[in-house]
Formats: sequence, C-alpha cells, structure tokens
Amino acid sequence: MKRYIKNTIWGGILILSIASCSEDLLDLTPKNDITADQVYSSEQGYKEAFLKVYGSLSMTSGGGEGASDLAGIDAGQSDFFRLYWNIQQLTSDETLCGWNDLGVPDMVYGTPDADNIMVKGLYTRSLYTITVVNEFLRESTPEKLSARGISNTTEIESYRAEARFVRAYQYWVLLDLFGNPPFITEDNAIGKVSPEQIKRPELFDYVESELLAIEPVITPAKQNEYGRADQGAVWTLLARLYLNAQVYTGQAKYTEAITYASKVINGGYALGSSYANLFLEDNYETSKDEIIFSINYDGVKTRNYGGTTFLINSLINGEMNPVSFGVPTGGWGGNRSSKALPLSFSDYSGQTDKRAMFFGDKIENDELGEFKDGLRVTKFKNLTSTGVAGPSQGGTFSSLDFPLFRLADVYLMYTEAVLRGGTGGSTAQALNYFNQIRRRAYGNTSGNVSAINLDDILKERARELYFEGYRRTDLIRFGKFSGSSYIWPWKGGVKDGRSIEDFRTLLPLPSSDVIANTNLTQNEGY
Repeated sequence: MKRYIKNTIWGGILILSIASCSEDLLDLTPKNDITADQVYSSEQGYKEAFLKVYGSLSMTSGGGEGASDLAGIDAGQSDFFRLYWNIQQLTSDETLCGWNDLGVPDMVYGTPDADNIMVKGLYTRSLYTITVVNEFLRESTPEKLSARGISNTTEIESYRAEARFVRAYQYWVLLDLFGNPPFITEDNAIGKVSPEQIKRPELFDYVESELLAIEPVITPAKQNEYGRADQGAVWTLLARLYLNAQVYTGQAKYTEAITYASKVINGGYALGSSYANLFLEDNYETSKDEIIFSINYDGVKTRNYGGTTFLINSLINGEMNPVSFGVPTGGWGGNRSSKALPLSFSDYSGQTDKRAMFFGDKIENDELGEFKDGLRVTKFKNLTSTGVAGPSQGGTFSSLDFPLFRLADVYLMYTEAVLRGGTGGSTAQALNYFNQIRRRAYGNTSGNVSAINLDDILKERARELYFEGYRRTDLIRFGKFSGSSYIWPWKGGVKDGRSIEDFRTLLPLPSSDVIANTNLTQNEGY
C-alpha cells in the first residue's frame, strides 16, 4: 500500500531533540507536556509511535521541510538518505559534486575529518533512529501493555519486530562506516549517562543476533504492507552483513551470504521487466516484485530536501528541462558522474546497455566545481512509467520511493559469494543470475557472458547499482578504496587522483562526541 508510511500521523509522538550524542541520547524526557503514558494509552497511540520509527528514515522531523530532529545541521541536509548517499557516493569513483558547501569537497576527495558535517550528521541521524526504536521497545513490553490495558498485542509484537529490524539496519550503517560507535539498546537506563563504545566485531555479532532473532517472528516475505520490513528485508541485510564479514571481523562468511541470498531469491521475488521503471514514481506498482525494502517519499505529505527530492534535483539543472524529470521548478545542478562510471560501460550511450542513462557530452572532470564537467545521471525521475508527474508540492519535491534493497543486488551478492569460495551455491547458478541481470539490461542475450571473475562482479555492480548508495562499501570490500592500485579523478584532492590512506576505510567518530564522551576512543588515523 503506497501511502502507508506517507500518511503518518505525527500528533502525540515523542519528538526527541538531540544536541549531543553522548549526553542526550539516553535522556528521553519529553521536551513538551506530553508524557509516555499519554502517547501509549491506546492501540492508536502505539501505531503512531511505531510510524515514527519509519518516519525517521524518510523525514527530517514531524514539523515540515524546514524542521529537523537533529541540532547543529541544516534541516535540508539532515535527512538519513541524503547523508548516507553523500558518504557512500561522493567518496567513491562514481560521483562528483560541484557544490562548495561545508564538508562537500573533503567528502569528494575521500578525506573527511572528524568535524565534517556529513559525518556528524549521519552518525547522529542513525543514533537518533536507534533512540526512537529503543524508546518504542521500552514502552511496548508485555508488562507495559498489560498495565495499560492494551489487548491487541499481536499487532504490536509485529511492530516490535520491524522496529528491531530498523535498529539493526542503522547499527549496520554504523558498523559499515564508523566501525566502533557508541552502543545503546532498550536495556540502557534512561538518563544523562554516556553510552559505552562497542568494537566492530562485537557490533557485527549484535546485528547478526538481532536479525536472526527476528527472522522467525517478523511478517513472512512479501506479506507485509508496502514500505514495511518483512523476512525478505531481514534475509537481504543478513546476506549483506555476511558478504562484508571479512572486512568487519577478519573472518569470511561467504557460505552464510549464499544461504541468505538464496532465501531471498527463493522468497517469491523476481526481476522487474524494465530497469528504468525501478527509478520512476510508480515503481511501487511496476517493480514491486523486485523491490524488497524501500524508503517511501511523498512530494506533498512528507516533504523534505533530502531523499529522492535531493537525488533528482541535485542531478539536473535548467538546461536539462526539469519538467521531464517531474520537478518543473527544480534542478539544483550539483552531482554528476566521474568518468570512471560511464567508462565501466562498453557503450555508455544507452543504445546497447539500457542501464546507461547519461546527459552531456564531456566525460572528463577538469573542474570539480563545474557541473558540466562529467556526464549527468538521468536515472531517477518523479514521473510514472506513463510519463505522468508524481505529486510535488511547488514542483520541487519528489514522490519517488527509493528501493533500498532489491533483488538484482541479491543476485550479485550470491554470485560474488560463490566466486569467493562460499559453499551451498554453484558457479553455474551464479553465472545464470549474472546473465539474467544483463539480459534485462540489453533486452536480449547479446550481453550474456560465458565466464566471470571478481573484477567482472565489481564492474557489473557499478553498471547495475550506480548512484544507489553501494559504491564506497563495494570498493572497500574489493580492496580498491584506499591505496594506489586504483585511482579515479579527484581522489585524494588532486585532479588526476592519488592514493589515500588505509585508515580512511573507516570514518572518524565526530570530534564533539569523542570530547563529550570519555568512553569513546577515536578511530585510528584521526
């Protein structure tokens, strides 16, 4: 159901304000006159509080596009997806940004420091969502439900499983990018207590244990309302966790990655018939069998300057006719491709491999601040598959839902895990999944291959998943993010690129939090 998350009711929800992660994350005293007993006095109250969990992924606050739950960062920049996308993409070989906004150039160079606003923003946003989940779990225990006379506990148990999934996902984000963050759960005492730090291997174990615990109790795959997590989302995140396990813990878990990728593949999902439709406003209809978990947006009801509003507008300018992207008054002109991305295609015209969606005629990136240096990406549009514009307040905001997890990624995870030596799969099946993706891309068998290696996997992930927020993690897993074995334009802050240090495979913890919380030790190198 398309509007499930989009019609979120915010009245009566505890709106938390976080200024310092170390001091205030555990201080859940309301900043208004509404108490927990009032919010959670009915089944409807629990539903509204539960929707805040999902709302924290798609909105900056319940106060409209000019408000944010986070202190110290511009509201428009405080959206989860915008922050996550910037960190994953701007630091990679795929994306350049022409803006000179605070923190952007250092992110493009791959050299952000502990005061970078995007680093602090994502760190705080993820911990904020975790805090929202913790509060919901504290207030929805069997004891609390009984004391409040709540009888429909079955539905609330489903809410709890989904909330734990969202928390596990946010801890995976922190695991992947920061490694050693502060750690809080519903079991922590409420009050001004500095959270303890958790080390990367232990956080891996926690995320794994949470996902395995909710796997049998969350709604079965493809049975939940659109936009809500189910078993398919749990399996996908487990597959992703295991695929990167060697990076996180030093111990490979490719067999486990195959196991959970296979569960997704056999869970009733199917590739959509059209690659382009995945990134159009009615993807919830045309691509519903491929999309496993999405972040839902509405250009009228849940407006903010992040999400797909940011994604679409930052990739186009007036020269590109914003009307043809469903945002007639938009077009901010900022993000475009590094030359490495189009060159990953044998033909980036889009005539053979239909996934190549670019605008412009200059592939080189001579000037970082010049939007027209490098090809513009035209993959995302606030238009339906029939060309109708999606809802858009003022003609700028987007109603395109972002497919956070989708089947094609799982096919490639399975294939990579097989090639890396995992058991329980087969090279023949891996090749079959690889070629299924390419057949959709080419519209026929002309793109099929007879053999693949790991380099082929990384290149195919670039072609299939570009600008979807995977690339930094992929480059690190393949050993190409740091060092000098692979260089791209502006890596390290110079036009032709240079080596960057290995310690940068982890982001720094924000300096303000390290100073405030004596339990935290800064990541090596910062």
